[in-house]
Amino acid sequence: MAIHPVIKIHDLAPAKPPVGQPCNGCGICCMVAPCPVSALLLSHKEEACPALIWQAETAVYRCGMLLTPGRFCAWLPAVFNRPFIFLVRRWLALEIGCDSDAQVEISES
Repeated sequence: MAIHPVIKIHDLAPAKPPVGQPCNGCGICCMVAPCPVSALLLSHKEEACPALIWQAETAVYRCGMLLTPGRFCAWLPAVFNRPFIFLVRRWLALEIGCDSDAQVEISES
């Protein structure tokens, strides 16, 4: 029997889009597996990414490494924020679409 991780997402978070569809900020991918950036720069290995930020005003999750890189990478001089954000976006292929094949099951508990 396979063990499935249980994650807690915000009640207002959008449903996970199908693979290949544009990202909608559901946060599922960042909650179930570390991305290369999180694994390398934050030593994140499992569970929800520490840089995942809930944005209440838009009711979506966003990557804190893209919003406020200095908050998560204190070693990064502010002058390098823009190039860093550009590189992270390219490295994660954020414009390509959802690449998480996580299967989502809603639990009322």
